[in-house]
Amino acid sequence: MHPGRAGQRQRRGGRQAGIAVCATPGRNAPAAAEHAIALTLAALRRIPSVDATVRGGEWRSDLYALSAAGHELAGTTVGLIGYGAIGARVARILRAFDASVVVYDPYATADASFVSTLDELLSRSFVVSLHARLTPETRHLIDAAAVARMPHGAVLVNTARGGLVDYDAVVDALESGQLGAAAFDVYDPEPIPPGARLLSAPNVVLTPHLAGATVQTAERAASLAAAAVAAYRAGAPSQVSSTLRDQGVLQVVIAT
Repeated sequence: MHPGRAGQRQRRGGRQAGIAVCATPGRNAPAAAEHAIALTLAALRRIPSVDATVRGGEWRSDLYALSAAGHELAGTTVGLIGYGAIGARVARILRAFDASVVVYDPYATADASFVSTLDELLSRSFVVSLHARLTPETRHLIDAAAVARMPHGAVLVNTARGGLVDYDAVVDALESGQLGAAAFDVYDPEPIPPGARLLSAPNVVLTPHLAGATVQTAERAASLAAAAVAAYRAGAPSQVSSTLRDQGVLQVVIAT
């Protein structure tokens, strides 16, 4: 959702030191996108808490009641904040589930799914999933006021950066029912401090910042790094092979 300032600083520093700096953008996009979808489904269907009841010897037929049942992705409006490599991939997966996707990202090239304001996205979306960079502009982008604009009982998912969310405000919303569920892979600070309110909040799914941790991500990073070195040595740094593009990576960037 914002140009990569850290990467720009690294490339400038490399040039000043006479060192070529390369980036491997998109290496974890498939993994992170799939994890965002997995967390969304787990929150919508409350899978962790239902799993716990079965392990505890319960067989909860009362969970068929309308007031206790989960929600489907099909037909649900999902709002994506941020539309980079990960957000765009999440959108494609969601559409395969027959979800209705809306997007807010003032830095991306807009298409028919984009809305012009964050308020519009929040008010229209039963699920909101974060895929933005953390900058001074986006810190606590989701605060008490933002959560209040979401539909009652909505679901919040964050696999981007912990600082995007005011977690105290989110816990308040979970406890009041304004948020029906939430799912997070990132926090502020990390790791979550013992005794933090989030650990005992209702209807929340938590994973320890591992959305990008897959075997394929490691393999893809090695391939991209090797391709970047080869491209630099060949004097053609701007393109990668069609195989790497098929893996979701548009280019390898090398600064000299």
